[in-house]
Amino acid sequence: MNSYQKWTSFYTMLRKDVVRMMRIWTQTFLPSVITSVLYFLIFGSVLGDRIGGFGEHSYVQFVIPGLVMLAVVTNAFSNTAFTFFTSKFFSRNIDEILVSPTPVWVMIAGFIAGGVVRGVIIGLLVLVVSLLFAAPAVANFFVILIFLILSSILFALGGLINGIYAKNFDGIQIVPTFVLTPLVYLGGVFYSVHILPEWWQTLTYINPIFYLINGFRYGFLGIADVSLWVSFTVLFVMIAVFIVINWYLIRTGLGLKQ
Repeated sequence: MNSYQKWTSFYTMLRKDVVRMMRIWTQTFLPSVITSVLYFLIFGSVLGDRIGGFGEHSYVQFVIPGLVMLAVVTNAFSNTAFTFFTSKFFSRNIDEILVSPTPVWVMIAGFIAGGVVRGVIIGLLVLVVSLLFAAPAVANFFVILIFLILSSILFALGGLINGIYAKNFDGIQIVPTFVLTPLVYLGGVFYSVHILPEWWQTLTYINPIFYLINGFRYGFLGIADVSLWVSFTVLFVMIAVFIVINWYLIRTGLGLKQ
């Protein structure tokens, strides 16, 4: 395939997914916005003053990055997992893509692109909602943007792995419900790791999502529980690992050939 054909293949997969999510925006975007409003009401207006702040920042300013990242990772993951699962079992267009000369890397990019778009849009919407409760501090805009995009890419890649292995709808719900959501909540969304007991801090440092939230929060507040470069390193390593896993699964047809 030449460059134009590769672009056409990628654009077709992306456009199909984006059109779908825009058509059913009440299911793809609205729930996260409503959930974020409830979080901000509870932890901002109700509990925020009682909990206190972190340095010169209010508690609601502290939780904004965590709540944004919570929405980003869950939506990027779920979108890609659902898109690939439906392509495999319902529309069956995955068969047409597999027999086409489309390179594996274009297939991966095409399937995760929709998840990245949804993750970024959701993140921006939650940020807009947060303006109703507090003005988010912005210490480094580029760090915020980089973590927003790369985190969406990472969890879209994770969703693709889930979609490849899933055999039914329960298969694409198990990981977000029992793995992803607990890891995000225990990754420092609502607290700083330094207030935890030492043994709990050790467990938190094992949680990879902690480093995403840590780096993202640094972009807003200019403070971090661990070095920003450590967060970047964990993020890039995980992306590389997930790319290799996806490439191997699609290249070998594992979980795809019925």
